Amino acid sequence: IGVTLTTSLSAFSKIKKLPNVEGLSFAPFSDGYDVKFQLSSVDDFHMFYSSVKSRGSKFIFNLIQSNAKNGTPFPHVIYTIIMEWVGLVAKKINIPSTLFWIQPATVFDVYYYRFTDYSDYFKNCDAKDKIIELPGLPPLSPIDFPSFVFDDMDNSNWAVKSLKRQIEMLSSEENPRVLVNTFDALEFDALRIIKHVTMVGIGPSIPSTFLDDNTFRADMIEISSKNYMNWLNSKDKGSVIYIAFGSYSKISSQLMEEIGHGLLKCGRPFLWVIREGQDGDKMEEKLSCKDELEKQGKIVSWCSQSIASKVPIVACPLWNDQVCNAKLIQDVWKNGVRVNVSEGGVVERDEFNRCITIVMGDGEEGEELRKSVKKWSDLAKEAMKENGTSSVNLKAFANEILLGHNEY
Repeated sequence: IGVTLTTSLSAFSKIKKLPNVEGLSFAPFSDGYDVKFQLSSVDDFHMFYSSVKSRGSKFIFNLIQSNAKNGTPFPHVIYTIIMEWVGLVAKKINIPSTLFWIQPATVFDVYYYRFTDYSDYFKNCDAKDKIIELPGLPPLSPIDFPSFVFDDMDNSNWAVKSLKRQIEMLSSEENPRVLVNTFDALEFDALRIIKHVTMVGIGPSIPSTFLDDNTFRADMIEISSKNYMNWLNSKDKGSVIYIAFGSYSKISSQLMEEIGHGLLKCGRPFLWVIREGQDGDKMEEKLSCKDELEKQGKIVSWCSQSIASKVPIVACPLWNDQVCNAKLIQDVWKNGVRVNVSEGGVVERDEFNRCITIVMGDGEEGEELRKSVKKWSDLAKEAMKENGTSSVNLKAFANEILLGHNEY
């Protein structure tokens, strides 16, 4: 039995080198944004998502029907976050489907509580010092939750409504299963606390080659032409600060400026990922201290990142799951520190300098952080080895789909 990967052409066209794997085929579809993929506002994202949903639903429906007629039916469909419509298409054709949740299990738990039995807990949470306690989760204040959970559902955006539909779909099913990009040792309780859902840790979802060779690349976003690997190799191990804000998050000019001056204050070499603007603009050109920064470190437009890479974190969350991730990083996993936001809602340069000094310094707190980072890196790699928990979980899932053997 083979695997067919389907995604929109605007994403598929970014894959510069298709993997040659026996049994793997590709079936991209047009999402209406194939030629020029530029999103600059919330309305743009809404229109894009609507286009992907409508066109993708028709394509996947026809693909499943066509394969069934040709005698090669799909036995199972796997889809990811914000793509709950794929599950609805599969349900319509009576094919089993499974959600692959690519954020932490803790974030899934929060959304599940938010859209089911604990929705009242999230009302009137304006007070920053209010603590919300949910079963199986650490005490959380409003600044620790994913940014969507306090949204008014009547006026919320497409992403919130999609998450709500996803949770409602799962809660209406009998013993649904969710694959999660995490591993047992990292989120043991979070994977098991929702009794109605069987959550299966199969992460970290990185190529197995990466476990032994962290120079392996499998990026969908084009890598900067700047050769930063040679530059990194010229620096002492563990001496370089890495700054990134996710695949698509954009940061304000003010925040960029504070980060830049914070880096200059600490005086350490750094690798800073600054995504290009919507029109291909080099955002770093707006930095007043750009020339000084380039003498100290390197600015690129893309770089890989993974918890298995043994890198302590200074968490500066912008939105979505990053906010909850920052809480986990500082207080639960203890593999980094979270920046404090000033009264005016700004993270100031001195605060960046303080946090960087902690994670990179020789003090006791930095030493403990680095020990924790090594522990999680080792456990992540252990989980993905032949007999590791994530590897065993994934094989059991595959065997059930392919052979009908229920090993859970």
